[in-house]
Amino acid sequence: MAVNYGSKRVVVGAHYGVRDWLSQRVTAVLMAMFTVVVLAQVIFNKGTMGYDKWAGIFSSQWMKTLTFVVIVAMLYHVWVGMRDIWMDYIQPVGIRLLMQVFTIVWLVACAGWAIQVLWRL
Repeated sequence: MAVNYGSKRVVVGAHYGVRDWLSQRVTAVLMAMFTVVVLAQVIFNKGTMGYDKWAGIFSSQWMKTLTFVVIVAMLYHVWVGMRDIWMDYIQPVGIRLLMQVFTIVWLVACAGWAIQVLWRL
C-alpha cells in the first residue's frame, strides 16, 4: 500500500532555460550574419574607406532597419546574459533587483541612443 505525502509540484520543470539558451544562439547567429554583410560591403567597396562611404552603407532605409533589428537582438542577448549573471552571483534579493532594474534602464537608454544615431545619418 503506497501512501503519497504532499503535492506533486514540479520545482524545476523539463526544458527550464531552453528558451534562454535558444534565444542566445539565435541572436548570436543574427549578429554574426549582420557582421558578414557589413564586412562584405566594406571589403568590396571600391576606393578608400572614409566617413562618406561608411555613412553610405547605412544610408538606405533597409540597412537602417536591419541594423536596428540587430541592435535590438544584441540588447536582448545582453539582457539574458546579464540577468543570468545577476541571478547566479548576487544572492541578496534587493541588490539583485536593483542590478536588474539598472540593466533594463541602461539597455533601454542604449536602444534610444541607437535610434537617434541611426536615423540621424
